[in-house]
Amino acid sequence: MRTIDEQGYHFEEWLTPTQIAKDVQQVANQISADYKDKEPLFVVVLNGAFVFAADLLRALEDVRCEVTFIRVSSYYGMASTGQLEFIVPLQQVVDQRDVIIIEDIIDTGLTIHQLKAHMRAHGATSVRVATMLFKPNKLEYDDAKPEYVGREMTDEFVIGYGLDFDGFVRNLDAIYKVKE
Repeated sequence: MRTIDEQGYHFEEWLTPTQIAKDVQQVANQISADYKDKEPLFVVVLNGAFVFAADLLRALEDVRCEVTFIRVSSYYGMASTGQLEFIVPLQQVVDQRDVIIIEDIIDTGLTIHQLKAHMRAHGATSVRVATMLFKPNKLEYDDAKPEYVGREMTDEFVIGYGLDFDGFVRNLDAIYKVKE
């Protein structure tokens, strides 16, 4: 098992690249089945979800889609600030569109709760969520429960595969959990 040190914390490998690929394919299969004859708009939440989104979109079968990006932030270090900041707002028209928000990780659901409301306010026909990781025990907003989940987890802090620690280590090919 690989380990790394980052900013004074020790992390151990939790999901290998092979395990991640299986989880991504499972999510892609579900979305492909649900959207085979539709043209969804995927809204990728930057920065964290870009790695998952790239793999997920390439794994979709028979889904004609569009992709756009939004950048929001609610974290500093290992904790949420509780406030959602729109850094790069939505540029695409979502009116009368089926929207799938792609996120890297969902814990309290604050970001997804606010993004879903934003999409609905702009006329989206439907809004669903695909996430690589989901912490169901942390969820505070019922409407933020994702429809498509790569893997559920408990409350550990994780890095790698797009997940960062103050902007760093997104480039790791595996997902690491902080060691107690």
